[in-house]
Amino acid sequence: MTPSLQNALNLAARLFIVALFLPAGIGKLTGFDGTVGYIASVGLPLATVGAALAVVVEIGASLALLAGFGTRIAAAVLAVFTLAASVFFHAYWAMPADQAYVNQLMFFKNIAVTGGLLMLVAYGAGRWSLDARS
Repeated sequence: MTPSLQNALNLAARLFIVALFLPAGIGKLTGFDGTVGYIASVGLPLATVGAALAVVVEIGASLALLAGFGTRIAAAVLAVFTLAASVFFHAYWAMPADQAYVNQLMFFKNIAVTGGLLMLVAYGAGRWSLDARS
């Protein structure tokens, strides 16, 4: 594979990941009270703090990935965030059968996203990034 194609694919991967997390973070910000309620509904403490943290992580790390700035750290933070969210919000193993199927799909989708994030942790942002300038 040519370096140009690798860099183009790396940028595409970052953009696709941003397309998932940035709108989610903006949605949490604009619907903050609903986000707090949802977090509280699964029994997590400090729902307001958790919602604020989710907004900062999803928006901040998305913008970092978009620019390719601090990519490895941003991807690692999003990977941990995604795994935690999967366990707390898509615990299909503890749900009634009528809810389990969709949540199982969401859980494993998040596992796959985490895998993509870990690839960014391992390989970085590529040449088409601010990280490559340093």
